[in-house]
Amino acid sequence: MAYLAAAVIIVGIIGLLNLVLTFGVIRRLREHTVRLTAIEAGHGHSAEIMFGAGTTVQPFQAVTEDGMTLSRDGLTGRTLVSFFSPDCTPCQERMPQFIRYAAEHPGGRDRVVAVVVSDRDAAAESVATLTPVARVVVESDQGPLYNAFGVQGFPAISLIDEFGVVIASGSMIDDISTPVAG
Repeated sequence: MAYLAAAVIIVGIIGLLNLVLTFGVIRRLREHTVRLTAIEAGHGHSAEIMFGAGTTVQPFQAVTEDGMTLSRDGLTGRTLVSFFSPDCTPCQERMPQFIRYAAEHPGGRDRVVAVVVSDRDAAAESVATLTPVARVVVESDQGPLYNAFGVQGFPAISLIDEFGVVIASGSMIDDISTPVAG
């Protein structure tokens, strides 16, 4: 009979432990729901995709696929800068909208820079797609432009002024199409 009482006590303790752990999991799920809701309210991306408005882009130097040297100090006027990765599904989905926007950007191709973060072979299709509307740079992860703009994810799009100060940034054209005056 003592064995039966001990078994009931052990089962009760395990049941209580299970209940406490379940409440802990539910609490964490609620925290995650709040975080995901906040991200979704921001168009499904984090505001820290790259340097935000008011931040000065770090100096950089890179060579475009056309063989032109590109640097922060060599940019003139408002320049549209994007970062895409061929392995990124949202990049592939948003690239057509970026291309349409870039085609109408004041200053044309000279004021649009598209960075494809990949090796050259994997970047070939993206380069061909972006070249008509942008000066294209292919670089590896953590390359000079990637670091200069503080990129944290893809796609990343920014509008910078002639001094290299970010006017607007985000992961969608809507994030930069109506930049805050300043």
